[in-house]
Amino acid sequence: MTNNIQLISPVDGRVYAERRYADAAQIEQALVAASTAQAQWKRRPLSERAALCSAAVDAMLAMKDEIVPELAWQIGRPVRYGAGELRGFEERARHMIAIAPEALAAVEPAPVAGFRRQIKREPVGTVLVVAPWNYPYLTAVNSIIPALMAGNSVILKHASQTLLVGERFAEAMRRANLPAGLFHNLLLDHRQTTAIITSGRVQQVNFTGSVQAGTVMEAAAMGRFLGIGLELGGKDPGYVRADANLAHAVENLVDGSFFNSGQSCCAIERIYVDRKIYPAFVERFVDLTRQYVLGNPLDEATTLGPLVSPDAAEFVRGQIADAMVHGARALIDTKAFAANAPGSAYLAPQVLVDVTHDMALMREESFGPVVGIMPVSGDDEAIALMNDSAFGLSASIWTQDLAAAERIGDEIATGTVFMNRCDYLDPALAWTGVKNSGRGVTLSRIGYEHLTRAKSFHLRHEI
Repeated sequence: MTNNIQLISPVDGRVYAERRYADAAQIEQALVAASTAQAQWKRRPLSERAALCSAAVDAMLAMKDEIVPELAWQIGRPVRYGAGELRGFEERARHMIAIAPEALAAVEPAPVAGFRRQIKREPVGTVLVVAPWNYPYLTAVNSIIPALMAGNSVILKHASQTLLVGERFAEAMRRANLPAGLFHNLLLDHRQTTAIITSGRVQQVNFTGSVQAGTVMEAAAMGRFLGIGLELGGKDPGYVRADANLAHAVENLVDGSFFNSGQSCCAIERIYVDRKIYPAFVERFVDLTRQYVLGNPLDEATTLGPLVSPDAAEFVRGQIADAMVHGARALIDTKAFAANAPGSAYLAPQVLVDVTHDMALMREESFGPVVGIMPVSGDDEAIALMNDSAFGLSASIWTQDLAAAERIGDEIATGTVFMNRCDYLDPALAWTGVKNSGRGVTLSRIGYEHLTRAKSFHLRHEI
């Protein structure tokens, strides 16, 4: 195996960056330094941790002009949207810093005479964050800033496709004058990552990625008595009721389906629409989809960039072709998108109807710019179809009836229920999944519970 990582840009297929994997000495140094630094860091007042983490956020935002085109070259996201990820990065980081005093405060049970009783939240130690390429700043910050705020040290292993993002995190921490050894960005292969997990020298692993890779992570952690958080993707549904605001539902579901070329764990990948409004919904949905501009992500006019690789695009093409063999109809003429080219990473958006759950397109994660739309007779059928999935990350309900949305949401096996919005993470709410979408929690005060351990104090001071 080569000792180098090559980052192949989906923009033109050329090598955009090349780096060397960490060697054994570098990994050992990082593990030792992280443990040493964490022992001192956890004693720093929370206000000092907050000041340093805030400075790191400021330092990252100061690099925006370099980061936006880098994202386009690394993952193909159009430059017109690049700054949006940094806004989300800041929102999540600032929120988690702000709520830390309350989230990490000791729990005080009802007083008992002669006793002092408390449950304190202690840091777990060193947290290994294994981050994906599709939202490389957002997914990583979900764990990194809260882990540091909780008193932990952090080792970041970023995806090879976004190795420059890991370097940006390291540079932001350096500019913020974070204590030496507290944060490390390591370029690791799969074998090295597994070895760190099995070493017993990290106490928490937070991974975002595929189900297959998550299974490997869980197997590596088995018997190590460490915490593991897995966010493994989804096949997220939208349900449009007859009373929905049609224009609002169409606009937001199109965006939820095709933003970032559909390469989002919580992208809309299947839609169920009440039969009464199904024809109108499909017509409007297709009309809006046709307005996308597929092309070079460095062009400000582009609204849909390439997928991360030709292989990723080929997988989606295969799903579409298989669905059509089994009776689905494609409503978008891909010839209208000049950049669409078989064998390339550039793939036009596609809308399929006459789909069923016998098709892989409606069951297996696509992670691309395609969506299937089915008519339903009402809430009961929609609930059954939304739950007919191995995934359960998020689901959205489009209605003007709040009570109905809550009632339906109670019946859906999912981590997040949206009403009249989709594809958004509110940092005040727990980000979690069920079934093959994973386990554990990031964001919100509950996220802090997965980066700390409870320590009870039962002190009898009157004898």
